[in-house]
Amino acid sequence: MLNAFLNAALIIWAVLTAGFIGVMIIKSVTSMREDDVVILDPTEAKRAAEQAQMIARVQRLTSWAKGLGFTSLGLLVVIGSLWAYQFIVARNSSLTP
Repeated sequence: MLNAFLNAALIIWAVLTAGFIGVMIIKSVTSMREDDVVILDPTEAKRAAEQAQMIARVQRLTSWAKGLGFTSLGLLVVIGSLWAYQFIVARNSSLTP
C-alpha cells in the first residue's frame, strides 16, 4: 500500500516540478522584454502601458512559480520521509527474530 502511495506521489511531484520549470521558463522569456527605463515623454504613454502590463504578468508568474516551487519541495520532503520510514521498517522487520 505504501509503495502505491509513493509511486502516485512521485508522479504528482514530477508533474508539479515540470509545471514549475515551465513557469520559470515562461517567466524568464517574458522578463527579457521588460525594460528598466523610466518613460518621461507623454508621447510614449503606450510603451509605459505595455511595460506596466509586462510587470503585472511577471508578478503573476512569480506568484505561480513560488506556489509550485514550495508545493514541489514540500511533496519531495514528504516522499523522502515516507521512503526513509519504509526503509527503516523493512530493515527492522528483517532483524526481528
